[in-house]
Amino acid sequence: MKLIGFNFTKIYIEKFKGFDKDLKVNTNIDISNISKADIDFFKSKEEFVSVNFKYSINYEPDSAKIEFEGNMVVSAEPKQIKDLMKKWEKKDVSEEFKPFLFNIVLRKSNVRAIQLEEEMNLPFHIPLPRISPKDKE
Repeated sequence: MKLIGFNFTKIYIEKFKGFDKDLKVNTNIDISNISKADIDFFKSKEEFVSVNFKYSINYEPDSAKIEFEGNMVVSAEPKQIKDLMKKWEKKDVSEEFKPFLFNIVLRKSNVRAIQLEEEMNLPFHIPLPRISPKDKE
């Protein structure tokens, strides 16, 4: 499996109010559509699919929201694509593809989300590395 292309079609961020002490950050990835993609400029035995997704970050209770929508084109062996499309007929993603697709969405979206959170003065939705001073002995 290989990522051929990725782009955002929607980026939305809104801050509703201040943050409570009991702030919870929830994330969700939704695959909204998978369809075969005909790409002529690649000479390959692999086949291609286009995957539409939505990734949301919600600051609860109703403090802020970040949403990304986009699509990606992925290539894989014909048998893998056939299995993926068969599973998608039931609006499900195969366990073989799910981690691959979700990791792409997370990798691309989290970097952009951190930039937006910094600009909007929101707490980061994932912990960033920190350096602590050495304990004095």
